[in-house]
Amino acid sequence: MISRRVLLAAPALLPAAASAQVAFPVLQDDTVAAGYRRDVLIRWGDRVTFDAPPFDPRTVDAEGASAQFGWDARIAGLVVPPAAADGVSRGVLAVAHPTVEAAMAFPGGVDRPQVAATMQGATLLNVEVQAGRWIVVDGGFQSRRLTASTLCRASGPNVDQAGSALQGVLGITGGCATPWGSLLLTEGDPAPWLARLGIPGRAAGFGWLVELDALDPQSIPVKHTALGRYGKADAAAALSRAGQAVVFVAERGAGGYLFRFVSAAPPAGGGALEDGTLSVAQLQGGRITWAALPAGASANAVEAARQAGGMAFDAPSGLAWDARNSRLLFCGGFGVLALSPDGGDPGAAGMSGNPLGPLQMGTVQTISADARGRVLLGTDSGGPVGIYAQTLWLMDGGSVTALYGAPRAAGIGGAAVSPDGRAIFTVARRPGAEPGASFDRPSTRWPQFEPGVPPRSALLSIAR
Repeated sequence: MISRRVLLAAPALLPAAASAQVAFPVLQDDTVAAGYRRDVLIRWGDRVTFDAPPFDPRTVDAEGASAQFGWDARIAGLVVPPAAADGVSRGVLAVAHPTVEAAMAFPGGVDRPQVAATMQGATLLNVEVQAGRWIVVDGGFQSRRLTASTLCRASGPNVDQAGSALQGVLGITGGCATPWGSLLLTEGDPAPWLARLGIPGRAAGFGWLVELDALDPQSIPVKHTALGRYGKADAAAALSRAGQAVVFVAERGAGGYLFRFVSAAPPAGGGALEDGTLSVAQLQGGRITWAALPAGASANAVEAARQAGGMAFDAPSGLAWDARNSRLLFCGGFGVLALSPDGGDPGAAGMSGNPLGPLQMGTVQTISADARGRVLLGTDSGGPVGIYAQTLWLMDGGSVTALYGAPRAAGIGGAAVSPDGRAIFTVARRPGAEPGASFDRPSTRWPQFEPGVPPRSALLSIAR
């Protein structure tokens, strides 16, 4: 396993110069940098589809939760539709809901697994500009929920393993929008969810990379077996110089591998992720090279990666393709890396790497880049509270700015920049959920601060 210390010691991995601002102090409320404003766009329990009932956290049921914004939240990707005739800037924003903590989600901490199964999954939201501000369109045409009961299908070489007709997504951890117009979502390790729901026999149906057309509300999510079944942390997508689809996927875990899939054919017409070459990252001479796994390896990709001498990373958590600078951004327990492929081609045989940014920013769990090549980094301690709030950082060249500080015990659930570049979407996830807290006794009641109303994860817009 490669630790942060080992990465920094490698001759080719020299730290980039950057000047960091101090993060915001921990408060029950959130904090925004001077010169910026923060708008709350949607919270846990707010309606996603037009038929969602009013939110009552004490009486929520599975049917109601399946139409409402989930309990936890992490931005997975932003799909931009073709320009409309009215000139309004729009997008479909995908938000993952990885977890549901019974102690914080239900009165008395009494778990309700079937309800939790509909609070997790993912949400797709129509977002657009109205009166100069980005908003979530109430009851938007493409707004939808994906839960443990969503109909899916499988594709690729391991359909027999997964089952051709599948029901549900579990523990979506992240994802990305692709250059070919689709949305990718990563399923994490399904074991905790399956045990909680009492259905361990369905394990083969989860742990896959999921693809769907975010612009078609009737599209059926496809679980691509060619990329392997294992607990995934995040994904990033690009196009090779030859026009092939390239997908990077990080394995979630203490010693997770970094995989790359290069399609056998261009993505035009769909189906690109059904056939291609799956590889694992190796460290050779201070550089990352890609070791192609043998045919059939996707049936047990992690074991194949181990046998191929894949490099184990310390707790991978976030991936992003920086199209402006032709580099892969990668974060986890090892810190933050910028990996530049040979010739700027994500399908090339090797990559050189450099640690990105100062090391005192905190536990960086999410990473993204905008069209200008600016990098957004989100920290998340997972609940324990220190001196500083979990922070959304903006890295622009050699400068690092603290843009937003989450409320007490909340983490930053990723970021995406609006299509017009005027706003940053981010998430304050799991507020008040520090060790020892509960639904009835949270450490903050953000964002409403009303007696009896629990804290709620919320999607935010930050703009000047």
